[in-house]
Amino acid sequence: MKLAFFFVLGLSLTSCVAKKKYVSLRAELEAANKDLGKCGENLNAAMNKLSTCETDRDKLRTDLGSSQSALRLREEQIQDLRAQIDDFKTQRDKQLTQVGDLTVLSKSANDNIRETLAQLEKKDKYIHLLQAAKTKADSINLALAVNLKGALKEGIDDKDVDVKVDKTVVFINLSDKMLYQSGSASLTPKANEVLGKIAKIIESRPDLEVMVEGYTDNKPIKTNCIEDNWDLSVKRSTSVVRALQSKFNVNPNRLIAAGRGEYNTLASNDTEAGRASNRRTRIIILPKIDQFYDLLNPNNVPNK
Repeated sequence: MKLAFFFVLGLSLTSCVAKKKYVSLRAELEAANKDLGKCGENLNAAMNKLSTCETDRDKLRTDLGSSQSALRLREEQIQDLRAQIDDFKTQRDKQLTQVGDLTVLSKSANDNIRETLAQLEKKDKYIHLLQAAKTKADSINLALAVNLKGALKEGIDDKDVDVKVDKTVVFINLSDKMLYQSGSASLTPKANEVLGKIAKIIESRPDLEVMVEGYTDNKPIKTNCIEDNWDLSVKRSTSVVRALQSKFNVNPNRLIAAGRGEYNTLASNDTEAGRASNRRTRIIILPKIDQFYDLLNPNNVPNK
C-alpha cells in the first residue's frame, strides 16, 4: 500500500511539474512570437529607411554632379571675365596714350587745318575754272552740232547721217551704203559730197581734232584685198581720212584713223536692219589732247 501511495504521489508530482513547464514554455513562445513580430516590424522599418537613404544618396550624387558642372561653368565664366577685364585695361591704356598724343599734336593739327583751308581755297578756284571750261566746251559743241546739221541737211537723207553731242565731243554717224561701194573701202560720189561739207566745218575749228572710226557687221569677209572685218573697218576709215586730206585739204596732223571691226555694235546682228545699223563710219570731233593737259595744269588757275 505504501508503495502504491508513493507511486501515485510521484505521478501527481510529475504531472504538476510538466504542466507548469508547459505553461512556462508556452509563455516563452508567445513572448518570442511577440519579439519576432517586433523584429519583423523593425526589419521592415529598417528596410524602408535603407531604401530612403539609398534614394537620398542617389539624389545627392546627382546634385553633386550638377554642382560640380555648375562650378566648372562658373570658373570658366570667371576666367572669361578676367580676360575681358585685362582687355579693357589694355584698351584704357591705349586710349590714355592716344589722348596724350592728341594733346601733343593739337598745335600741329591746327597748323595743318589752316594749311588745308588755304589749299581748299586754291582748289575751289580750280573747280570754278573747270566748270567754266566745261560750260565753254558744251557751248562750242552745241554750236558745232548746229552748224554740222545745217551744212549736212540739204540733199542728204536723215537716215544716212546722224549728228549727236556726247559729253565733251560731237560725232557724226554715216551709213556705209552712202560712203562705200558694197564690200569695199572705195568711196562713192555721194560720200565726197558729204565729206566736203564736213571738211568746211572742220577747217573752221582749227583747235579741234578729228577721229574717223570704221565699223562693220559680223558677216565674215575675205577677198584678195581684204583679210577680215578688222581689215575692212581700218581700210574704210583710212579712205575717209585720205579723202579729207587729199581732196579737201584738212591738215593731216589733226586726223586719226581707227578700225573697230564688227564690235561695239548699235543693234543686234541677227536682223538685216540691225546689221545695216552696225555698218557705219563715225567721225568724232574732239578737243586736242594738249588742251586737256593745259586745262588740268594747276599753274593755269587764275589769281582771281
